[in-house]
Amino acid sequence: MDIGKTYIFVILPLRLSWEPCYIAPQGTATGDRVKVVFAGKEYIGVVSGTGVEPPAQAKKISEILSVEKDMDRIGENEIAFWRQMASYYLCSVGEVYKAAYPSVKMEASAQESARRKIERLKAGLAKLEGLIPRARSAKGRYEQEAAALRKEILSLEDGPTQSPGPIGNPARLSPAQQKARNLIQEAFGKGSTVLLSGVTGSGKTEIYVSLAINALNSGGNVLYLVPEIALSRQMEERMAGIFGPYLRVFHSGVSPTAKREVAGFIRSSRYILLGTRSSIFLPHDNLSLIIVDEEQDTSYKQDSPAPRYNARDAAVMLARLHGASVLLGSATPSFESLYNCRNGKYSLVTLGERFHGAPDSDIMVIDTISERRKNGMVGSFSRKLIDAIRKRLDRGEQVMILRSRRSWAPAVQCSECGKIIRCPHCNIPLSLHKGSPEDRLLCHYCGHASPLPASCPDCGGPLIPLGSGTQRIEEEASALFPDAVVARLDSDSAQDREYMKRTIDGFSDGSINILVGTQMVAKGFDFSGLTLVAVLQADVLLGQQDFRADERAVQLLGQFRGRCGRRGSKGLFIIQTTQPDHPVYRFLEGAGDGLGTRMLEERRMFSYPPYSRIINIVMKDSNGPRIEKLSRELSVAVAGALGTTATLIPAPTASHVMVVGPYSPAPDRLAGQHIRHIRVSLLKDANLTKRKEALKAATESFAREKSWAGHIILDVDPV
Repeated sequence: MDIGKTYIFVILPLRLSWEPCYIAPQGTATGDRVKVVFAGKEYIGVVSGTGVEPPAQAKKISEILSVEKDMDRIGENEIAFWRQMASYYLCSVGEVYKAAYPSVKMEASAQESARRKIERLKAGLAKLEGLIPRARSAKGRYEQEAAALRKEILSLEDGPTQSPGPIGNPARLSPAQQKARNLIQEAFGKGSTVLLSGVTGSGKTEIYVSLAINALNSGGNVLYLVPEIALSRQMEERMAGIFGPYLRVFHSGVSPTAKREVAGFIRSSRYILLGTRSSIFLPHDNLSLIIVDEEQDTSYKQDSPAPRYNARDAAVMLARLHGASVLLGSATPSFESLYNCRNGKYSLVTLGERFHGAPDSDIMVIDTISERRKNGMVGSFSRKLIDAIRKRLDRGEQVMILRSRRSWAPAVQCSECGKIIRCPHCNIPLSLHKGSPEDRLLCHYCGHASPLPASCPDCGGPLIPLGSGTQRIEEEASALFPDAVVARLDSDSAQDREYMKRTIDGFSDGSINILVGTQMVAKGFDFSGLTLVAVLQADVLLGQQDFRADERAVQLLGQFRGRCGRRGSKGLFIIQTTQPDHPVYRFLEGAGDGLGTRMLEERRMFSYPPYSRIINIVMKDSNGPRIEKLSRELSVAVAGALGTTATLIPAPTASHVMVVGPYSPAPDRLAGQHIRHIRVSLLKDANLTKRKEALKAATESFAREKSWAGHIILDVDPV
């Protein structure tokens, strides 16, 4: 090797089980970004080791093309975090790197990012200053936003060394909140992760803010995770008035340029970062506190691509590396977090009273089968619900309606031959979406779209819609209450970011009377005029083929119930269902206190979480017969590697390992790919890590031997 050169290992944004070795100039350091050639293509990699011994089997080691001096160096904590994530979620370090830096070739320096942001902020400030003299009701809000922008511009122009002064706490905590805060700080002092279990409306956010202010004033930084973009937007406005130039926001709705600016800012400044799950991959420095709001929410789980992580659990890993405290908050905590409290891994702090002293909302369960028999239904609405809505509207109060399916109708069917029109690529019905210039059928999985045919493609009979989605509910509500302003918030309408902001702002200020939406409206919003919430066709929440179905239903319905009656007045929660005696509804009414105990006991018997670690082996192949054959062979191979036998159905067992499958999930075909699952349950004991590694090795060996690479996915802790 030439004098002045050194061997280095490089992490590439690829699914590799090793880190390639290259030759680089002396002085190249761990964390440097380097441009290299691998398999004939150029990549930007991260130096993971220097002065290393080259692999003995390496025939020729190439030199790097360049050290990318204009790209920020990756910190040791970042690389350590990637390695932990790769180990836990059974993927490669390169896949984690790719998730952390998805647009690595387009990265700009922190200084250039800051300059562009200053220009944008000044343009926004000028626009606001022009609106203030003409504003009426919104004048105060515009002035507040302008003041926050001036502070932010000043902090960026002065540079990171000129940090703003201490932050004052904008609100006094109630005695119950102060007691909870003291208990949280006491647990933090012992190095414990804390679960704050507080009923909806109890003021958990005020406690979050108080702890975040303390962390910032003590010189640390804060990561504040929320599950949904919509919730982030409402929270952003609230936090901007408190934290001003310290606040940064990060989620999928933020532009790539703005994301790079955020990354550049937090490398060199004190901050509180409000973001969704991907925020954990930012180059955090000097983290003092991580808050995970609505910790039970499934939106924290990444389904694809790898790493298939849960941001709640990843946040705990990240905190350990930084010596930071972690606060998990929820009104309906996950069984996993409650289990961790029970076994002493976490500390539990409860907040059992609402901030404004209002009692829990009343619950009315309406049997829609009974109502239809006595002509008590008008479309999707029972007459009882209609009367309750009218009373609220007459008093100037607001209503929120939850329907878990978007679209106008979840399916269309021929009234003559019974054919349900399905996606040609997925084994699911196409949903009907009304629109202009034409109605269309849409697959909510692969995105396939086609015009609604005039008649059945098989027999020519008339097509009729089945069920109601949010679009149809919005239409029905507008017809039933013509004097009310009705709006809809679901993943279709939320694609328009401006519409989403207008809708949230409109419901907040009372200009929208009725809001129809999917699960996103049930999470964490605080609307002062909301006194009635209703769930239509609630049975969909209970009919999922999953051992977590009842737990999720309790969590969602409990969260939704808490959206109303949050300012001292008692709210009303109406559930329309065909199963009025279901244990979930009885539990919510206070008549089924043993539901949680029963569900936990069932999980223990069947070795389900939180008593075990589940890993789903997901297989996808366009060839149906091949996936049938190979999935059966893989099940046997995995069971053998883990020292057990495979079964086709789960059964109560005390075994440390259980392999179930292969079986067909619902749906069993997506985007032209047939799907099979194998579920592996591993008890949480001293051999857990060793068994996970054996599982990974067995699947990788099988893929190589059968030439089936790219068809097998390992999903750790599926939700």
